[in-house]
Amino acid sequence: MSLDPTVTDPDLYKVVFENARVRILEYRDQPGARTHPHRHPDSVMVTLSAFQRRVTAGTRTVDVQLRAGEARWVGAQEHSGENIGDSETRSIFIELKEPGPEPPSTRTF
Repeated sequence: MSLDPTVTDPDLYKVVFENARVRILEYRDQPGARTHPHRHPDSVMVTLSAFQRRVTAGTRTVDVQLRAGEARWVGAQEHSGENIGDSETRSIFIELKEPGPEPPSTRTF
């Protein structure tokens, strides 16, 4: 089963640009809408509208409220979401295709 959000929720996620290094998704939903579990690589999210969401990753659930025009780093993750507000959610995800830097070595000499 694919965890690509354009496959799990094609009515909510749309690819607006893609090349070898990035993929840009537009996300739009209405109050009460829910996404299926899906995965994002390291990304930058830009909010185009103010919205409230409930995000669930595994057994952890967090309610978030964001203003329009915010830009946030979103580390790679698998989650599902729900629009718990009374307004449309509109955002852009700039997904990075290149892996992040290697963590510092913990090996001792």
